[in-house]
Amino acid sequence: MNFKELEQYFISELSFLYDEEETKQLFYLVVEQLSGWNRTHLLIHTTELLSAEQSVNYQDILSKLKQGRPMQHIFAEAWFYGLKFKVSEAVLIPRPETEELIEWILNTVKMHPVSRILDIGTGSGCIAITLKKNLELVEVSALDVSADALDIAKENAAINSVTVNFIHADILSYSSTLKYELIVSNPPYITEHERDEMHQNVLAYEPHLALFVSNENPLLFYKSIADFALLNLKPDGKLFFEINEYLGEETVDMLSTKGFKNITLKSDMQGKDRMISCNL
Repeated sequence: MNFKELEQYFISELSFLYDEEETKQLFYLVVEQLSGWNRTHLLIHTTELLSAEQSVNYQDILSKLKQGRPMQHIFAEAWFYGLKFKVSEAVLIPRPETEELIEWILNTVKMHPVSRILDIGTGSGCIAITLKKNLELVEVSALDVSADALDIAKENAAINSVTVNFIHADILSYSSTLKYELIVSNPPYITEHERDEMHQNVLAYEPHLALFVSNENPLLFYKSIADFALLNLKPDGKLFFEINEYLGEETVDMLSTKGFKNITLKSDMQGKDRMISCNL
């Protein structure tokens, strides 16, 4: 079997889970991981035959993908904003839309410099670590209720050679005397109603603690974080959220009721309401 035939084999075997374009993207990433080839190199060598050892290795990965395991978990790593992060089933896999939130924050900080940032619900640490990597002089702290997630985040800080202050706490009950110029959070926001729409590999392999909220109180974490921000943001400090695309207006209304101003609801590259910023 050559690599072109292998690609078609992947497409055929994974058709019950992914559409053809998704499978192709997965295949290119698998080839890059196992053979060290980028897409251009693969196109040049598409008729090259696989060795027996390569065939076994690719079949092993395909078997895991057919079980619904995310590729990032198979290789225990994910890339985010040009940085490599270790991932496990204790943390959410970093998403491209969160990179857009990072970009928004960095552009804002260019115009309004800050000295202290807090990331609430840090998970893998991708937001806090990426901000610290790009804002070396800023003190960055990151909070999470999960000790297992914090262990991964600490490893990722070491992998990316940054210093982040990690806090093991539940934001629903956490209090602090520290003041921040910027607070950011990508908290749980998927309602139980939306569970049926989600891909099986997310439901089976990513932490529900970091994903779901009740249908009755979908803004639970947003309200708590907003209350914390009212006490712990410095005057004119900024609050950034990644949000549920279906709850944009409700989130804006909640923040307005609590007294935040300059509330901006921003869409992601797919045109979905995805981010909010506001300030005191």
